[in-house]
Amino acid sequence: MQRIVIAGAIIGFSFIAGPLYAQSCSASSPTCQVQPQQPQPAGSPLETILEELQKKASELQSYECKVDYLVNQTLLESKTRRTGALYYARFDGRSRLRVDFLTLQQDEEPQQEYREQITFDGVWLQQVSYQTRSVERRQMAEPNKPIDAFALASRQVPVFGFSKVEDLHKQFEITLVADEQLETSPFHRLHLKVKPDSIYKDDYSTIDFWIDKTLGLPAKIVAVGAEADVGETYEIKLIEPKVNTGIDKSVFQVSIPAGFSVETIPLEKQQK
Repeated sequence: MQRIVIAGAIIGFSFIAGPLYAQSCSASSPTCQVQPQQPQPAGSPLETILEELQKKASELQSYECKVDYLVNQTLLESKTRRTGALYYARFDGRSRLRVDFLTLQQDEEPQQEYREQITFDGVWLQQVSYQTRSVERRQMAEPNKPIDAFALASRQVPVFGFSKVEDLHKQFEITLVADEQLETSPFHRLHLKVKPDSIYKDDYSTIDFWIDKTLGLPAKIVAVGAEADVGETYEIKLIEPKVNTGIDKSVFQVSIPAGFSVETIPLEKQQK
């Protein structure tokens, strides 16, 4: 699950969310039907939305927002919600990411303080846990060949803005959901069904994106795990976003507290 937390945090900067009122629905609902996959001609509504997503995501220079991240495990009748803040910026030829989780809520228990930091500077992915007083530093690239947070995230989830539209079509059956509520709402909804030979087949069965019609960027993501008998779903909301307003470099300078244990995993060990 921690892998999903990190991946979800990384792709968060490409989502745009305010107060979300989009209602979930199933294929059996009379007002919500996922249409069979059909070849989409250039200029179709679906292709237009995908192209706009690519354009908007590629224009991001900075992004910050509040994070609401929910994991629902149906089989165990368990829910875990984390909240916090996310920061992303591009400068000095590479991207920077920081996610601060601040609270944790298990099932119906009261929300409690829960502090965890995840940072990525193009080379090192660092996770600081204040609960275990430990730090894991994992090298993801060579120092002279930093990778963008988009690229890191796309190893685990499809990322609009980094993944090419044609590549997304190779991995998923993508449909624009027909929903009477969505017709009058500020959102489009894209339904991605994982293909049998997809690189994501072992992680997800479906992924849904709610797209802000005005901003042209995702507002929410709901992913369903590949193991149907487990019944895991992951929902990410990004709240009160600030897009391309600039973020000071000092935000990404996270110091390790005294007394914390540090585990460093170099690239060669990571690759093995």
